[in-house]
Amino acid sequence: MLAKRLALAAALILPICLLYARAGAEFAIAIIDIAFLVTSARTRNWAWARQPWFLIALAWWAAEMICSLPIPALGLGPGGWKSFAQAAVLIRLLLLPAALAGFVLDSPRNRWWFWLVIAASEAWILLECWQQETFGVNIFGDHRWADGSLTGPFWAPRAGPPYTHLLFLTALPIVAALIARRGTVPKLAAAALAIIGFATALIIGQRMPFLLAGLGLAVTALAFRPVRLPAIALGILVILAIPALKIVSPPSFDKLVGETSIQIRHFAKSPYGELYTRATVMIEHSPWHGYGFNGFLYFCPEPKFDAGLPAMGIGPTNLARGACNIHPHNFYLQAAIDAGLGGLVLFAALNLAWLLTLARGMLRQPMKLGAFIGVLTYAWPLASTDNFAVLPMAGWLFVMLGLGLAFDPARLQSGPPEPQSLYQHPNQALILTGAPP
Repeated sequence: MLAKRLALAAALILPICLLYARAGAEFAIAIIDIAFLVTSARTRNWAWARQPWFLIALAWWAAEMICSLPIPALGLGPGGWKSFAQAAVLIRLLLLPAALAGFVLDSPRNRWWFWLVIAASEAWILLECWQQETFGVNIFGDHRWADGSLTGPFWAPRAGPPYTHLLFLTALPIVAALIARRGTVPKLAAAALAIIGFATALIIGQRMPFLLAGLGLAVTALAFRPVRLPAIALGILVILAIPALKIVSPPSFDKLVGETSIQIRHFAKSPYGELYTRATVMIEHSPWHGYGFNGFLYFCPEPKFDAGLPAMGIGPTNLARGACNIHPHNFYLQAAIDAGLGGLVLFAALNLAWLLTLARGMLRQPMKLGAFIGVLTYAWPLASTDNFAVLPMAGWLFVMLGLGLAFDPARLQSGPPEPQSLYQHPNQALILTGAPP
């Protein structure tokens, strides 16, 4: 089928485009979505649209559009038609995981190749981080960022978030496959891979990605028994390695430990504290319908939001200290600013629905567990984030989500057996794709 072949080709280039070509990623997403909708219309198969998570997604999308619709008499859409248009095109991202799970990645072979491209993207970030750490520059001649963070294969400190979110999705299947083999060498290789993976998160020197990697490791230890003890041992090793970072990579240590301790002691007056205070004040001024999509960008500088939070002992915010930015650096504050408290509830429900859907059967499927951890670290509320709906980071979320949702338990039980010719060990059919060998 031509539509499916085009969608698969677009899906396989999508991770590469998310690294370097945002316009290319948007084009790939458009091809996948259009091919999916055309096929659904031709076959009259709309069962995917009745999934609980997708219905919640539609409700959240509708709330974003209603609150962005320019109706001054009702106080809606102060951002105008530009804000409404940006809210309207959110549907492209919500369709992507449905298209990947139910259309593009409906065969073991397609899932394998899609995962392989994602794994190659993660490996590229890892290699470039180590090149920059070892030789001072990445392949493009870019040095480490002024604050001590490694930029990896990018010109700015953007390596940490995608690396952390993809870490468990790409590493867990390999680690599980190696542990399933007999002998000492495969198990030592699994340990080496895990240590290198976490050492990379450590030397990158970005605080929140490193903490989220720790969250992922804790979930792995709780959820996946074959690696529970090694995961606990790795966590202890990572904690012990933090002081050694001062010798191995002083800039990373200064960023992770020194700057973090300063910001914690003076959080309210730090740039993040200023942002979160300002966002909270904005929500207090318009709790029911917010300001429409990208409302923080359009209205944050208004003087009426300088007030601070006196009830919490937090004084007025100051633009000079970084109280405004292009987004509030937290998905949940952003959801409330865009569409009020109702929008916040729907957004939180959507993230919970994704995680509950991914949780079904993940204990037997390392790749699905990795996708669950990737989405969890992305949706974790106590985090500094990018703009939720902007590529490339939003693209990585929906890529992980689509791959995880493709492991539908009913389809895997009733579908054809996995092609074992793709694997070097019989157990890997289960480990890499989630279906019986």
